[in-house]
Amino acid sequence: MNKKGQVTIFIIIGIVLVSIVATFFLLRSGVLPDISGEEKNPNAFLQSCLQDKIIDGVKLISLHGGDIEPQPLSIPFKFEANSAPMNISYLCYTSNYYLLCNPQEAMLMSHIKEELHNYISEDVADCFNKLSSSLEKGGYEASSSYRGFEVEMTDGKIIIPIDAGITLTQNEETKKYENFSFIIPSRIYDLTFVAQEIVNSEATKGEFKIDDLTAYPQLISSNAANEEFNYNLAYADFDINKFKTTDSAIVYKIKHIDSKEEFYFAVRSSVIKPGWF
Repeated sequence: MNKKGQVTIFIIIGIVLVSIVATFFLLRSGVLPDISGEEKNPNAFLQSCLQDKIIDGVKLISLHGGDIEPQPLSIPFKFEANSAPMNISYLCYTSNYYLLCNPQEAMLMSHIKEELHNYISEDVADCFNKLSSSLEKGGYEASSSYRGFEVEMTDGKIIIPIDAGITLTQNEETKKYENFSFIIPSRIYDLTFVAQEIVNSEATKGEFKIDDLTAYPQLISSNAANEEFNYNLAYADFDINKFKTTDSAIVYKIKHIDSKEEFYFAVRSSVIKPGWF
């Protein structure tokens, strides 16, 4: 065999060895191919499939006072930037005069997690099935088991852990993947925390004041411009505005300054009967 033929053989052997090593690390890394044949992490696949639905759900919850659909105990309110009124749920309410309001959601954070969970539940299962189907189209025999998911929220993000598994078989080689998870950036946790603090203040004192929010670690400075029924409270991370309605309710608008995300809710507490003062 001449030298040219030997070089060709060595090149072929080298290519085969590189392919074997690459395949080994590919399987160990948890990276799966999608339907186009491109290598893709399954968590990224699920995030891409679900992020629009999750963002839509967070927006609805934020606009309606913690609910996907406003509760019967809600108030129509129109902000200047809106073309029509929207129904905003009361998070603290009393129909009586002079009395403190009763919180409508004792565990607001848990309630919002449940609302978002219910809103995306069918989509999570559908996206997981799409992931399994895409792998089968990519040449794998896929056996999947979907058991459910959770919604977790923390500072600046929503985490979606999915309790599921996929077993892939190709050329008599089997690989198992269990428990998927991905993150969606969001300030809904932070906004909910501030809303809960305001509700607690209204329910125990009958009025929200700036100092009531000092428990939140990021609210390290304040600058208030007070008007009779319209407050703008500027903190390091939040703008908080309150608007009095014609029936003496208060609509709160909390805005996270950097992300521009907002959260609205209504309160009716310690209302003075008209004509007494």
